[in-house]
Amino acid sequence: MAEVTTHERMTRILNHQEADRVPITDAPWASTIARWHREGMPDDITFGDYFGLDRQVSFSCDNSPRYPEEVLQETDEWTEHITKWGVRMRSWKHHGGVPEFLDFTIKDTQSWREAKERMVPSRDRIPWAELERNYGTWRQQGAWITPYMWFGFDVIHAWAVGTERLLIAMLEQPEWVSDMLNHWLDVDLALLDMVWDEGYHFDMIEWPDDMGYKQAQFFSPAMYRELVKPVHQRAAEWAHAKGVKVRLHSCGYVAPFIPDLIDAGIDVLNPLEVKAGMDPVALKRQYGDQLCLHGGLNAVLFERPEELWEQMRQVIPAMKENGGYWISSDHSVPESVSLETFREFVRLGKELGSYE
Repeated sequence: MAEVTTHERMTRILNHQEADRVPITDAPWASTIARWHREGMPDDITFGDYFGLDRQVSFSCDNSPRYPEEVLQETDEWTEHITKWGVRMRSWKHHGGVPEFLDFTIKDTQSWREAKERMVPSRDRIPWAELERNYGTWRQQGAWITPYMWFGFDVIHAWAVGTERLLIAMLEQPEWVSDMLNHWLDVDLALLDMVWDEGYHFDMIEWPDDMGYKQAQFFSPAMYRELVKPVHQRAAEWAHAKGVKVRLHSCGYVAPFIPDLIDAGIDVLNPLEVKAGMDPVALKRQYGDQLCLHGGLNAVLFERPEELWEQMRQVIPAMKENGGYWISSDHSVPESVSLETFREFVRLGKELGSYE
């Protein structure tokens, strides 16, 4: 089969059909990209184009309370700052990874009401200039266009309220949690309706909602069904009404949630985190006719490349059968990964993922 555009390839694969090959994308840290530039990647090309990855492009709208952003202090290594979500955090300047969350503005129902009043959808929350500048090129290139949404358990606990606070509230104040989940989504959908109505159509929606960690979940399947599933399902129904696919990024061991994710309308699950206990080949056997799977290649093995190549040889041929699989690492690409190691990752992925 002749090589096709990313849009054509993704359309077939996500409809559980075979294409020329399996799509391949990934998400390197900023510090990883800086390393690759030092090792010879030109400055005037994106890492995706340099490695020949599939053209998935994204944009995002701002559904935050728009609290004043402020840098409080900084050193050569980190910056302590306040985000538009009212979170005080410390972020590394030259390294990837999760920042250190220090304090939160939203701590109870009263502070949430104040934040909610600030979260009103308006046209100035949409990156119109970016869309006007790039949309035509994206379509001409056959890219796969995805708005990146910002709602769900993970977003609220990590980036707005605090983990312990939210988990306790899920037990003791479920109405508050439900209101936060739904309002975050309401603003997202209102903004994307504006984008869609202006003729900037997209192919898939996605959002991050990490609900697991190593061998366990933050909460039970019953609590997922009570509080989180309704907003996932509402987002999926909105997308499907427009003929758009739905991808959920959920790190950790989330296998017990999968039947409910399918029922909620999730089309693609990522990243299938092997180090947390996810078994991509077993998931393919059990759910591969109902759910597309994205990831499942152990990022820890980037530091032991021969083991990674062996895992790829075991996983990719099994995963690609009858479509429904999309290659990437099971999280992201850390700065320990050299230019040549990632080049071989892409080369081998394309070889093993070929249907010819």
